[in-house]
Amino acid sequence: MPVHPRSTAVSVALLTLLVSGCGTGDDASSPARSRMAGPVAVLPDLTIKPNPAFYDMLPADIRAEGVVRVATDVPYPPFEMYTEEGSDRITGIDYDLGQALGARLGVRFEFKAQKFDGILPAVQAGKFDAVMSAMTDKKARQKSVDFVDYLNAGPGWLVKKGNPENIAVVTDVCGKPVGVQTGTNHQKLLQQRQELCKAKNLKPIPILAFSKDSEAQLALRSGKVIADYLDEVTAAYVASNADGGKSFSTVTGRAAVGEYSASPMGIGLSKDHPGLKEAVQAALQSLMDDGSYRKILTKYQVPGIGIPRATVNGALD
Repeated sequence: MPVHPRSTAVSVALLTLLVSGCGTGDDASSPARSRMAGPVAVLPDLTIKPNPAFYDMLPADIRAEGVVRVATDVPYPPFEMYTEEGSDRITGIDYDLGQALGARLGVRFEFKAQKFDGILPAVQAGKFDAVMSAMTDKKARQKSVDFVDYLNAGPGWLVKKGNPENIAVVTDVCGKPVGVQTGTNHQKLLQQRQELCKAKNLKPIPILAFSKDSEAQLALRSGKVIADYLDEVTAAYVASNADGGKSFSTVTGRAAVGEYSASPMGIGLSKDHPGLKEAVQAALQSLMDDGSYRKILTKYQVPGIGIPRATVNGALD
C-alpha cells in the first residue's frame, strides 16, 4: 500500500506533541494552536478571522502543514480565472471563497491548475486534498470524493451575439454541432438530450468535447459549433465581458437547455482525510451565517446562486 506523502510530516508532528507533553486543548497559545494562521483580508472590505474550534477539527496532517492543496480547472470564469492575460495568479469565486475558508479554518488553501477530467484521479492519487472548480455534486463522483455543497446553478447556452441560430427550445440544436467541456456534467446532459432529438425524428446533436471551455468558446467564434453548453453563470460572465460584450449572448431557461436535476456544486474533499469535510462544512456554514459568503458572490454579481445551508453529498442522482 503506498505511503501517503504527508505521513512523515504527520508522524513528526505527533511525536513532537508526545515528547513535549502538549495536547490540543482549548488554549489558543498552545503549541498545537501556535501553527494556526492569522486573519486574512479576502476582499478590501472583508477580513476573515480564524476559529480555533474549526482548526481543531482539521486532520492532524493538514494542521501540521498548514495547507489544504486545492485543484481547480482554469479558466472557467467567474469561478476560476487568471488575474490577467499571461499571469499564473488565480482569482474568481472559488479562489476567493477558498481563501475565506482557509482563513476561517486557520490554514491556507493553495490552488493549483489541473485539467478538469483529471481532477478526481489526482485527488485519489494524493496530489490534492480538495477540489474547488464549479464541480457538480453527482452520486457517481461521491465514490471518489466527499462533497460539501456550496452553490446551485443550472446550465445555459453561450451563442454568438444576437443568437443567430434562434435557439429557443433544446431541440433547436438537433443536427447542429455544439461544444462542451469534456468530463463535465454538461457533457452528460447533452448526451441525454439526444433522446429528445430522436423522439422528434430529428438528427442527433454532433457534440464536440474540448479539454477546456475556453477552447469551446474559440470553436464558437470560428463557427465550428453554433453554441457552447456550460454553467449559466459562466455563460453570462463571458457574454458580458468578452470583447466588451460584443461577441456573445446567452440563452437560458429549461425550455432552451432542457430539464436538469437540482444537484448543487460541491467542494470535493479527499476521503483520505477523516474530519476534513466536517471542518470545511462548519467553516463554510459560518461564512454563510455571518454574510461573508454573500459578499464574495456579490463581488461577482451572482448572489442568486448562493444556498443557505452547507450540506454534505446532497446530489439527488
